[in-house]
Amino acid sequence: MPRRHDPERRQRIIDAAIRVVGSKGIAGLSHRTVAAEADVPLGSTTYHFATLEELMVAALRQANEGYAKVLAERLPEDKDGRGDLATDLARVLGEWLSGDRTGVELEYELYLAALRRPALRPVAAEWTEEAAVRIARRTDAVTARALLALMDGICLQVLLTGGSYDEGYARAVLARVIP
Repeated sequence: MPRRHDPERRQRIIDAAIRVVGSKGIAGLSHRTVAAEADVPLGSTTYHFATLEELMVAALRQANEGYAKVLAERLPEDKDGRGDLATDLARVLGEWLSGDRTGVELEYELYLAALRRPALRPVAAEWTEEAAVRIARRTDAVTARALLALMDGICLQVLLTGGSYDEGYARAVLARVIP
């Protein structure tokens, strides 16, 4: 029987992995659950991703791309020093948290999975470095990392408490870090 050409299969598997983690958490992720979600044969998942870590790396990379895109679009370089960095960052957080929280939760779950899965650490570090570089274009490198840590803290507090995001509060605390 000839092999069916399916150039989108790898991407469908990654998308399915993201949906599985979103609905069942990291613990629910397996080649079998992803294959069922993607509606592909089990062998397809192991063909494209020999290990679950490889699949999680691809899923985390894709999830990170979503936030990186929002950051790139909403955080102009503003080389003239005009504009309020705290306001811009608070707006980015608001946009990120006002959408489907499942996606934000998923990204943090994959991001925090790097604590126990060393294969994910380089991807998490790439995202952190990319975001810090982008923010540093508007301030210094140390402040950029502090702002990024604070933004992560605000996101985690909102997600863990189930509370609503307060853009005014975020703007105020972010402004305190900016020299």
